[in-house]
Amino acid sequence: MNEIPPVVPQATPPRLVASLRHTIILIVILLAIAAYGVVTQYVAAEAPPSASRGSKAPLYLVLLVAEWALVRYVAVGLRRAGTPFRELLGRRWASVKDVARDAVIAIVVFALWTAGASVVERMIHGTTPQAVTRMLPEGPLEIGIWILLSLSAGFCEEVVYRGYLQRQFQALTGSALAGIAIQAVIFGVSHGYQGLRNVAFITVYGALFGALAAWRKSLKPGMILHAWTDVFGGLIQRG
Repeated sequence: MNEIPPVVPQATPPRLVASLRHTIILIVILLAIAAYGVVTQYVAAEAPPSASRGSKAPLYLVLLVAEWALVRYVAVGLRRAGTPFRELLGRRWASVKDVARDAVIAIVVFALWTAGASVVERMIHGTTPQAVTRMLPEGPLEIGIWILLSLSAGFCEEVVYRGYLQRQFQALTGSALAGIAIQAVIFGVSHGYQGLRNVAFITVYGALFGALAAWRKSLKPGMILHAWTDVFGGLIQRG
């Protein structure tokens, strides 16, 4: 008598979090913003130093609005596809212990990354690009807005890149590794105004954020790490 082989349940492939059209438009928007940043930074670099002494607060406010506008665009795409926004954020914090665990993970990753980046910087004799230096905050008002912008970037960019794009490309390619890699490249290119060397660093950083999100099944550790990195970088480099 022939035995009937057991039925092996098939794993459900990841589904798209939004329509493909929505994703293409988002990528075009990100590349357009990156191109605009490259052009404006080139123009600023060609201008005499005295021409760049104005307040950077208006620029920070524009960037702040742009960050949240991208999240709004992502939210609209999710809603149309029936994907809950909270699904992108991953695991919920159920206790203070959960918060502390993610904070400690963020601190450890930040320490390891900072140490590694410092070694590489010394090996290649790198310096902070002028375009980045000119964006750093000066004075209480700019520092205050910079901190607000950094906190917003920690939330918004993790939602857009590690939440939306990483999940979307994982579903499209069927590979978690591909999802991490593709979103990291887009993340790096979108910071093209910081120069080629920094784009390479930021791409690696984006991959690190992506791996962290995949490991923890949550964006929260990356949000803490991202926000702190931006705050720290802006306040330390200015000194």
